[in-house]
Amino acid sequence: MPRSEFFRPFDVVEGDRSKGLVLLADHAGRALPDEYGRLGLPDGEFDRHIAYDIGVEPLTRRLAELTGAPAVTANFSRLLIDVNRGEDDPTLIRQLYDGTIVPANYPMAEDERERRLGNFYRPYHDAVGSVVASVHDATGAAPLIISLHSFTPSMQGKARPWHIGILWDLDDRAPRPLMELLATDPALIVGDNEPYDGALHGDTMYRHAIVNGFAHALIELRQDLIGDEAGVEAWAQRLAPILEAINALPDMHVVRQYGSRTGVVGQ
Repeated sequence: MPRSEFFRPFDVVEGDRSKGLVLLADHAGRALPDEYGRLGLPDGEFDRHIAYDIGVEPLTRRLAELTGAPAVTANFSRLLIDVNRGEDDPTLIRQLYDGTIVPANYPMAEDERERRLGNFYRPYHDAVGSVVASVHDATGAAPLIISLHSFTPSMQGKARPWHIGILWDLDDRAPRPLMELLATDPALIVGDNEPYDGALHGDTMYRHAIVNGFAHALIELRQDLIGDEAGVEAWAQRLAPILEAINALPDMHVVRQYGSRTGVVGQ
């Protein structure tokens, strides 16, 4: 019997849904079901950013503990399938990632692609949708959705100076105060849609926040800052009161459609 029938693709960290806040970690895990082996890669590749977002899983759990909010974390490596992509995105299942060829992802048969969608990708998004809906039901208002990620200190030979980046599309309700509060620390370099652009059709924020008109932000933390327990704790203690302050703003809990720079929402 295939191991994936017992492999848990996600975890739900229970919290107080009446708080109106949901935490997400799309790239928290790097595990693989037994039948996939290591996707033809040496073990060392799963210590790299190509396999998961370093530091995000413990950070998300600690933030859930400090804020009391529920969280959903993906347990499987993004090399298996990337839940922060639309189903039609060509990088959904990567064959080449930052110089590493993934042997088990090429060629990709259609039935195997559908198997990964059905066993891993869709169950994660179903869990996110369920938690988001439960928070909405508990409060009678729109939830604030915060997604946590991490990025490498350099990419393709170029240094990335930001300590933290806030990614967003057109809805600035959460990103603006988040960046303003972070910027009160003069030692921090805060990126505005850095090191990536927050407009990505079909990604997690698009699917669960933008389409529904829910306030949201994607936080990118530099991996070397949360690569150990001390770094995780320091950033959790820094971010928790900021998230609580933003969550207390009434505008965070109103359904409002802003659209997307990627095109007409829903198409």
